Amino acid sequence: MTKTVLHRQRGFTLIELMVGMVIGMVIVIALIMLLVNVNRNNTELAKANRLIENGRLALQLVSSDIQHAGFLAGHVPNFDDLTNAAAPTLANAGGQAPTAIPDPCTAFSTSAWTHEYKSNLLGIPVVAYPIPSGTSPTSPVCTSIVTSPKASTDVLVVRHVEPCVATSTGSSECFNDSATSNPNVYFQPSRCTTDSATYGTGTFVLSRDTFSLRQRDCATTAPLYRYASTLYYVRTYATTSGDNLPTLMRSQFKASGTDAPTHLAADALIEGVEAMVVEFGLDNTSDSGAAVNLLASIAWADSTTLTSPTNRGDGNADSYVRCTSYSSNPCDLSVYGSTVPAIVNAVTVKVHLLMRSEAITTGHTDTKTYTLGSTTYGPFNDNYKRHVFSQTIRLTNVSGRRETP
Repeated sequence: MTKTVLHRQRGFTLIELMVGMVIGMVIVIALIMLLVNVNRNNTELAKANRLIENGRLALQLVSSDIQHAGFLAGHVPNFDDLTNAAAPTLANAGGQAPTAIPDPCTAFSTSAWTHEYKSNLLGIPVVAYPIPSGTSPTSPVCTSIVTSPKASTDVLVVRHVEPCVATSTGSSECFNDSATSNPNVYFQPSRCTTDSATYGTGTFVLSRDTFSLRQRDCATTAPLYRYASTLYYVRTYATTSGDNLPTLMRSQFKASGTDAPTHLAADALIEGVEAMVVEFGLDNTSDSGAAVNLLASIAWADSTTLTSPTNRGDGNADSYVRCTSYSSNPCDLSVYGSTVPAIVNAVTVKVHLLMRSEAITTGHTDTKTYTLGSTTYGPFNDNYKRHVFSQTIRLTNVSGRRETP
């Protein structure tokens, strides 16, 4: 008779099962923490990348516009014309030497846009207006355009004509709509010597119609270039008031609908721009060491070779200044005969941008201070990360007129 042996089945004990569960939970928690940390690091890296990209893009947009400042399609105002032997005259006396910093938001009209006003526009290609400090600052210029400005920042205005000749068809910048019922403002420089007998030295037209100036052959009509004026400032919000996302804004001078050409409502460009500070490099000294005097006739160091004028500067910045006046004429830091604003001598522009992340970083407190030129911001003691971007841009169209061998 065969004896059957029964074997007891064995498994995990309760204690072994609990130990296994604990080990499994530890592994799962570790994996979750790893996933959370990786996700947090990726989020912070994305924030940093977006901050840097926005800063570079904002600086590139402003800088590319500044590089065109003072471009007048070959036209040279008489106070910067080294071939003009006579002493330049002021704009209010029929000349082109600026007499005041013009209001950039004056809509076009034949009564407001006098010869003096036009000469002031063309003679001052860049200017800045400081926004005062305070919780609810008001803009010193273009109050209908510069709304909700960020305190202690600058409003920058850049002027030039478009580098492309206006034609009957083409892009919006080059399109010649002067024959329509509501054209933009166009610039026409004269290249005919006999035009000056009729219209005066350094002839130009800045208007919406009646363009009769000629080329060098004194027969062909001179080309037209659309007048461009761009205003930049920092607003306290991006989309809706109270979203606490400072944004770089831009307003352009154009015609809209049936209205006369003027600076249009500002558009949001780059989010996260918390401050913009603009400094101007002034060419106050000639290479001979003599002070610049724009209202005197050309004084050559060598009358034979006609090199190195002693009173017209050398195209290099001698000092950097920030407009700090809240009056209607900022940057009147020094004047010539109390008539010509010092900003006329700007040959370089330093743009400083303080960029801020769009979202907070938990556990981070910003205790740093940030230096933008001569102005310091912070510490903010909040949870945002920040970075400063700066660039010096040479006004080639202005400084190049003063360069001599």
